Amino acid sequence: MPADTGLVGRAEELRRARVPYVQATVVRALHPTSAHAGDTALVHGDGVIEGFVGGTCAESSVRRFALEVLVSGEPLLLRVTAGAPGEVTEEGVVTVANPCLSGGSLEVFLEPVVPPARLVVVGTTPVAAALVALGGPLGFAVEAGPSPGDVAGAEAVVVASHGRGEEPALEAALAAGVPYVGLVASRVRAAAVLAALAAPDAGRVHSPAGLDLGCRTAPEIALSILAEVVATRSAARPAEPVAVEPTTALDPVCGMTVAVSAAVPQAEVAGVMTYFCCESCRAAYVAEPERYAAS
Repeated sequence: MPADTGLVGRAEELRRARVPYVQATVVRALHPTSAHAGDTALVHGDGVIEGFVGGTCAESSVRRFALEVLVSGEPLLLRVTAGAPGEVTEEGVVTVANPCLSGGSLEVFLEPVVPPARLVVVGTTPVAAALVALGGPLGFAVEAGPSPGDVAGAEAVVVASHGRGEEPALEAALAAGVPYVGLVASRVRAAAVLAALAAPDAGRVHSPAGLDLGCRTAPEIALSILAEVVATRSAARPAEPVAVEPTTALDPVCGMTVAVSAAVPQAEVAGVMTYFCCESCRAAYVAEPERYAAS
C-alpha cells in the first residue's frame, strides 16, 4: 500500500521536535483482519496511536507492546492471533492470543524511534568542521556554530574555537551537566583557560580533547574526540529510558492484558478504575460490573 503521507509528515515533525515514538507497521495480515500489509501507525509515549494497524482490540496489543519497546529501545515483531488470552515470548518476537479478534492474524513490526544524542560543536575551525562531518555518520545530532546556544540535554559539547568565547561555552556546558565537555587546545593554553573558569567542576573538562592516537590532521583529531565521547558514554551509568515502564491491567471482560493509559477505554465503578481492550468490553462491564467482580 502507498505510504500515508500525513503520517510521514507527522513522523518528521516528531523527529525534529526530538520526541520519541514507535513506528508500528503491519508486515503480514491474514483474513478476516481489517488491517493490510503496509498499514502504519505512530505510537506515542502516552499510548496515543496515530494511524491504523487493525481494529481496537488488535490496537490494544500494539499499544501495550509498543510502550514496552519504547522503554527497551529494541524492535519487536508482534504476532496477534485469535484465541483465549495468552502470550508466547521468543527472542525478538511476541505472540499474543486476542479473544476479541474476529479471526485471522496480524504481524506488526514495532520499531522505536529515539532522538539521537546531541553533539554541540562550538567554533568554526577545521577541527569543528571535521566534527560536524564525522558526527552525523556516527549517529549524533550535530549542532554547530560560534556559540553553544542551549546545551541542556546534550550528550557532548566540544569547544573548538581557538580562543573565541571558550570560557562562557565551557561554563554553560558544565552548568547544564553535559556528560562530556571537551576543549580543543594545547596543554599549556588549556591549563590557562580552565584556571579562569568560574566553575567548581572545571576538572571535568577533557583537554586536550580526544584520545591520544597520535593525531595530526583535523579529521584525525575529530575522530579521536568522538572516540572519547563514545568511550565516556560507555563507561557512564546506563542512560535514563526515554519512557516510563508501562503499567498493565487485566480487562475483566475478555481477560486481555492491556496498557494502563489515558488512551485506552476505562471506567470507574465503586471507586475502582478498570481498563479495557475496547469500548465493547467497557460497555459490558459498566452494564453488569458485579458479573465480572471475580476477575
